[in-house]
Amino acid sequence: MAPLSHLSIRARLVWGAALVLLAFLAGAGWAVQQAHADSVRAARFARLQATIYLLMAGAELNAQGALLMPAALAEPRLSVPASGLYANIANADRGEEWQSASTLGLNPPFQRQLATGEWRFETLVAPPAQRGDKAEAAAAFLAATYAVKWSDKAHTATLVFSVLEDKAVLDRELAAFKGTLWRWLGGTGLLLLFTQTLLLRWGLAPLARMTREIQHIERGEQTRVQGRYPRELAGLTHNLNTLIDQERARQTRYKHALDDLAHSLKTPLAVLRAALPEPSQLPTLVAEQVSRMDDIVVHQLGRAGASGAARFAPQLALAPILQRVCDSLAKVYLDKQLVFNVDCPPELTWRIDEGDAFEMLGNVLDNAAKWARHSVSVRLWLQAGRLCLRVTDDGPGFGDRQAVLQRRVRLDEQVPGHGIGLAVVSDLVASHQGELTLSRAQAGGAQLDIVLPAA
Repeated sequence: MAPLSHLSIRARLVWGAALVLLAFLAGAGWAVQQAHADSVRAARFARLQATIYLLMAGAELNAQGALLMPAALAEPRLSVPASGLYANIANADRGEEWQSASTLGLNPPFQRQLATGEWRFETLVAPPAQRGDKAEAAAAFLAATYAVKWSDKAHTATLVFSVLEDKAVLDRELAAFKGTLWRWLGGTGLLLLFTQTLLLRWGLAPLARMTREIQHIERGEQTRVQGRYPRELAGLTHNLNTLIDQERARQTRYKHALDDLAHSLKTPLAVLRAALPEPSQLPTLVAEQVSRMDDIVVHQLGRAGASGAARFAPQLALAPILQRVCDSLAKVYLDKQLVFNVDCPPELTWRIDEGDAFEMLGNVLDNAAKWARHSVSVRLWLQAGRLCLRVTDDGPGFGDRQAVLQRRVRLDEQVPGHGIGLAVVSDLVASHQGELTLSRAQAGGAQLDIVLPAA
């Protein structure tokens, strides 16, 4: 047998159910067998006690005080030799005793001594009889004994009534019941195990179906887990689909980033190629185009590295990250003496990758600080289960808002000053299925709003 750790769920359940069922049936069968044996044994002793009452009804003492018994008894088995039912009455005062005709040729182990008024029920074993050179097996008997002070007119005697029944009769009855009981229990156990196996197969069918769907996804035959599953598996299928979508979105971003990178680098390369015949202009053009290509690479790498909606990311406290970004920008733009007004509850958390949080907050605040004259305001809050971010500055505001956020616009075609950072933020927000809005602040300057739905 394979190690338990390698067994399938179905095999574990079947083996576990089989062991539990076996233990239950064994315990139940043993209990029923013992209860039946006790009941039958008690009924046998009750019959022996009734036989003693029959003997007492027929017993008499004669004029000399000797015991007299009728020739015919109410229990016919006592008159048939070796019938299996034997009786004895001992008169302890006169040293005499009476035995039923069924004891002819036998020597049953009757009890002849007992305290007056006492009942005794027990199992007695007769010594093995010797027949020729062979000794027969010892016989066992169920015994009921009762001693009574018997008074009849002028005579009184102490009589001990003893009745025996061959235990083989009881053993045969118990053996027959035992065989029937265990046959029925065995058949019932097999039927239950078969039924339980069918139920387990039916209950685990959704797992098998899900396994087949995942195999189809691995082979490229389908793109998602499409089947409808029980409530216990619905969350798993939803998370699997979310993970697949995130991975597919990440691959799409990589593809688009490489495509856009190649597309964006064409212009700087064309400029450098065109300047080759004029060596005097090469140093200036090389420095200019290398700087532009560096911006392009930074932009595309930022887009490709966006993690996207992170259902499996831990909750992230945003206040410390926002404060670190503001402190860093205050040092970068120290000559402008900017004031950063931060409004973010310290307990506010959101399920987002830390790198995405730094990228998003850093770019929008850097863009605001670049164009602000004196102050930048940033606010983070939760509303209707969504994360809201608003950044305003007192600068000149946005020029062409559509060109700033338009996807696939090359860096050399974007609005000056608002190209790289906000394009990265736009892609990050899109990867989180959020919304980014550019507008003019009430006090003048630029206003940027981002709304992210729950992952």
